Amino acid sequence: FPVTIRPLDINYGGVLNLLEALRDFPAKFYQASTSEMFGSNVNENGMQDEETSFSPNSPYAVSKLAAHHLVRVYRESYGLHASCGILFNHESPRRGETFVTRKITRGLKAISEGKMDALRLGNLNALRDWGHARDFVRAMWLMLQQKTPDDYVIATGEQYSVRDFVEAAGWHFGMVS
Repeated sequence: FPVTIRPLDINYGGVLNLLEALRDFPAKFYQASTSEMFGSNVNENGMQDEETSFSPNSPYAVSKLAAHHLVRVYRESYGLHASCGILFNHESPRRGETFVTRKITRGLKAISEGKMDALRLGNLNALRDWGHARDFVRAMWLMLQQKTPDDYVIATGEQYSVRDFVEAAGWHFGMVS
C-alpha cells in the first residue's frame, strides 16, 4: 500500500516532536497557525481575532488547530516560551503557483505575452485579507521578542475580493484602464 502523508502527521506530529525536543532547553518556539482554524466564525464586528471561536472546516485546518492547542498545552504545562501566530494570507513572489494570487499573476502575464487567451478562476467575490510576507515575518520575530509568550492574529484587517486582485493585477499588465 502506498504511504499517504496526512495533514495531521505533519502539522501535529511534527510540532509534537519539536516541542518534546525543546522541553529541556531554554529555547523560544514559534508555531505558524492559520486563520483557516476559524472557519466562517467572526466576532460582533464581522472580523476574526484572538477572541473568535475556532470552527475548522477542512482536514488541514483541523490539523493546524490541534497543533495550536498543543503549543498552548506545552506553554502552560512546561513553561515553554512558545507562541502561535494565526496568520491570514501573506503573499510574496515566492508564493506557490497553485495559490490564487500566483495563478492570477502568472495567467495575466501569459495573456499579455499571447501565450494564453483566458484566465479561469472560481469565485471572484471570495474575500481575503492579503498582506505581504515580509511584514508577517517581522510580526513573527516580534512575537518571539515578547517577555511572555502568547497567541496573536497577524492580518491587515482589510478584505479584498479575488475580483479586486484581478483588476489590480490587470492594471499592472495594462489590461484595465
